Parts: sequence; C-alpha cells; structure tokens
Amino acid sequence: MRVIVPEHSTGRLPDAWRACVGTGRFELGLRKDYQDSLALIQREIGFRHIRGHGLLSDGVGVHRPYEYGGSRHVRHAFTYVDQVVDAYLELGIAPFLELGFMPEDLASGDQTIFWWRGNVTPPRSWTEWATLVRSTVAHLVDRYGLDQVRQWPIEVWNEPNLKDFWQGADEDAYHRLYEVTAHAVKEVDASLHVGGPAISPGADEWMDRFIEFVTARSVPVDFVSRHAYTSGPSQHVPFGVYQTLAPASELLAQFARPREQLRGTPLADLPVHITEFNSSYRPDNPVHDTAFHAAYLAPVVAAGGDFVDSFSYWTFSDMFEEVGVPTTLFHGGFGLLTHRQIKKPTFHLYSFMARMGDQVLTRGDDHLVTRDPAGRVTVLAWAPVREDGQTLKLSLPMPGAVSAFALRSSVSEEAGNPWRAWCEMGRPPSPREHQLDALRAAAEPAVSHHALPVTAGRADLDLTLDRHEVTLVEVTPVVTDETPPWWDESRLFQEHS
Repeated sequence: MRVIVPEHSTGRLPDAWRACVGTGRFELGLRKDYQDSLALIQREIGFRHIRGHGLLSDGVGVHRPYEYGGSRHVRHAFTYVDQVVDAYLELGIAPFLELGFMPEDLASGDQTIFWWRGNVTPPRSWTEWATLVRSTVAHLVDRYGLDQVRQWPIEVWNEPNLKDFWQGADEDAYHRLYEVTAHAVKEVDASLHVGGPAISPGADEWMDRFIEFVTARSVPVDFVSRHAYTSGPSQHVPFGVYQTLAPASELLAQFARPREQLRGTPLADLPVHITEFNSSYRPDNPVHDTAFHAAYLAPVVAAGGDFVDSFSYWTFSDMFEEVGVPTTLFHGGFGLLTHRQIKKPTFHLYSFMARMGDQVLTRGDDHLVTRDPAGRVTVLAWAPVREDGQTLKLSLPMPGAVSAFALRSSVSEEAGNPWRAWCEMGRPPSPREHQLDALRAAAEPAVSHHALPVTAGRADLDLTLDRHEVTLVEVTPVVTDETPPWWDESRLFQEHS
C-alpha cells in the first residue's frame, strides 16, 4: 500500500529533540578531547543546551572554605566554571544548569555516588548553601549578562527520589532544598528560570507532591523536570550489564506523564523538560553502541516534541566515568560518540533529524515526512526493532518539478555500524591508529542517490529497509533541466581508433 503524502503541511516539527543534550560531570569540559567531541556534535547536529552533574562538586572547586583571623570564611572560586562555560558558548551551546552535588566541606554527611564521589547529603548550613547558590548564579549573570543567563534553565539537584542520589531519598529534605535554592536564585533576579524535581522513572507520586508543595507555599517554579528510561534491573557481568527493555513507546508515555499531572493545577502551563532520557540507565550497557539502539529510539526522537518542551539525550559522549574510566573503546557508554570521536548509529539518527525540514507533511509508525522552505522533501524511516526489515512506499508531492533528485543516507546492522566493525576486529580495547581510521570509515552512513520521475506533480519513492535500519532520504525537486543540448551520454565512453 502506498502512502499518499499530502501537499500541504499539517504543522511545524517541534525541535524539542535538539533543545538539550546530556554530558558527563562538569569539569570534563576542561579536556581537549571533550571539546573536540562537542565541536563535532555541534557541527553536525547543533544542540542548544547541555546538562550534566557536578557543577558544585569539589572537582570544580567553587566552594572554598578557609580559616582567617580565628574564624571560618568561604570564598567562591569560578576558575573552572568560567573555562567550561566559555568553551560551551564558543561552540554555540549554553548550559542547562543543574545545582549539585554538595561540596564536602558543606555536606552534613559523607554519602557519595559515582567513581568521582559526588556528595549527596543535605547541607549542614542552609544559609551557607543559599549563599553558594546566590554567589554562583550572580557570578554567571555578571560575567555573561542577564539576557543570556535568563535563557539557561536552573534545575535543583538530580533524582532525589533515589537514595543513591539524595540521602535516604528524604522527600521533605528535598522540598526544603528546593525552596531555599529557588528563593536564592530569584534573589539574584526574578526573571531567572528555576525548576525541578528531576525525578527518575517510577516516582510519579513525587511529582504530585512537589506540585502540591510549591503551590501551597508559593515557592517559585518556572518548569518541571523528570527523567525517562525503559530498562529493567541490571544483570551484571565484569565491566558491563545486560538489561531487558520495555517497548520504546513507554518512553513517550513517560514524556507525557508530567503534563497529565500538571493538568488542572495552578502549574498547568509550565514548560516540561525531560532532562535525561535513554533506553538503559547504565553507562556500561552494550545496547547503546548498536544499530538496534538507533532504530529503537527513532520513533521517540521523531515524536517526542509532541509531548514536552525538551528531551535531553543522555549523553553526547562516552567521556563520562560514573562507574570509572572505560576499559575498552566500545563499552556500552551513553554517548552518541565514543572516545576518539567515533560516531555511533544513534549519532546519525540525530544528524538525520538535523537535516529534516520544519514543515510536517505526514508521519506514521515507521516514518516522518517533512518539507523545508526551499521545497526539499525529507523522509526519515526506520525498521521496527527485532524484525528483519521493512518496506515503505510513498507518493511525494513535487509541484512544478520535471523530475526529482533523491539522496539516501542509511545506518543499519551492515552500514554505519562501527560497533559491528570493532567486534569483527576482535574487540581491541585500545585500537591502533589504523584501526581507528577503519572504525571511523565504518561509522559513516551508506549513501546512494538516484533520479525520481515526476508525473502529475508527484514522485513515487519505494524504500526497502534492512534489519534495524534508519534511513534519511532527501528529495529535491528539479524544476529546470539544465543539461546542454549537445550532451549525449551514449557517446561518453566510446572507443576511438
């Protein structure tokens, strides 16, 4: 059955998919290889914001207590903050600020998380915490300007509903943290945007009670945030895990949930940000490296903007280190890129989205068709996961064209799949330079092109997709054939005596 694509747009394609992307801890932004990777991401995809943990952790060195004159004082130092934020802005991306974790000298306990030991206990002095928040935000406003910083959302903590991220998962203590922090932010300037509660999946009741709390106490809140993952419990192996995955549609259901919870409340019109999403919540799950993963997430990335204002892929790069320094190049990291800037298939899902038009013509369970202002029609299509492939037949509107040029780019189990190439190499933990060159070549999409005849203003496009293939077809109308009259291809390769 052929899908007849309408000539007129049904609406604009939301760009919530590119509003934000995740990153490893804040100070990794000081590294050259990190900045090189982010530059590549920005050239080929172009995200607007970047969010990660650890802005206030000891590795960044903002909170610096000292003794002088027989009493304790605190100095706030922004040496590393400035270098990282400067690098972000030079690359055309701005911070989505997450306020956490607790500086050790301000913490009320010694519970930490991750290999790099982020402290997850409440402050022992709420006054000193508020001063730290005010000082940090005020510094950013002073350095980068209020007009700039008011466009940077400020999120309070990360997944406080989990005892690993917030001591005892103490909800009352989080509410106090949020209240003190939100007021401290607004004391710098009332136009700054602050929100939370940044909860993990499976904690809907936290969102309900957060809404009740901020409403009852008139606590400032400019957006709500949560996270979305679809993986089950971890089955651990050395340096990795395996997990079952729920259908990808469950991610969209999680995206939709905050708006449902806000409906009928005084906060009904607030923006909703999914500040982390992925299939697995583990940074050592091999599924992240596969072609399966791109096909699995394709319907989510194509449709997620219908439910939320932003959804942030966790993360742009495998430079991450929550469970330690990776032991191999491909290790199941969250990144769109590996270390050494090798593009995974999911990178290309995003780069394909970046080449789509902004006018939606039609969409289906396995495709999205758009058009740009120049009349170029773009088709993103994907094969359903765990199936052998897919066939899709489309009739595309090409008004005024005499023919059309179709450029197709694809990733699949066989194409644009460096993980598969790495496996075939014998899984070298530290590939040599010639192996890295081969992996980078294997990471590029398969590209083909052909002419499409146009009849009565329409061009038929027939696609056969391989297993776990994601493909982008860019169809450009040819309005005028500018071939010179003397051109004769039949004579091009003739032999002469």
